[in-house]
Amino acid sequence: MYYNQSCAAKGTEYGSRNRHPLYRSMQKAAVNIFKSENSYEMLVFAPGRIKEHFHLDVKGYELTISYTPPEGFARPQWVHREYSRGGFERVFTLDASIDLQNIAAKYVDGVLQVTLPVIPGKEAVLQEIKVS
Repeated sequence: MYYNQSCAAKGTEYGSRNRHPLYRSMQKAAVNIFKSENSYEMLVFAPGRIKEHFHLDVKGYELTISYTPPEGFARPQWVHREYSRGGFERVFTLDASIDLQNIAAKYVDGVLQVTLPVIPGKEAVLQEIKVS
């Protein structure tokens, strides 16, 4: 559950009929990332979306993934709702080991899979930080 302090400050909470007016826009698509042999694979869980309405942009070392629902999308009178097909935006910072020119994406079975290829020999070095 995504918790927003401004909702609590106004006395609204999850499950309330009087939610904060921006509650739906605060929801995010869940993302899992794993490392394969030659890339990082990002899985954005966004079922029920239309692939042409996803937008992926790279500016510097920031990858922005967003979705804008089409105009005129039917909005039923929900009796109970736990899932939204609304818009979202996620921003990720990439490091210099990612081949920015060859990032690829595909949308299959409700999952947007983004492939972030690693430049051979430029893998990020793990730095351990001691806790004192």
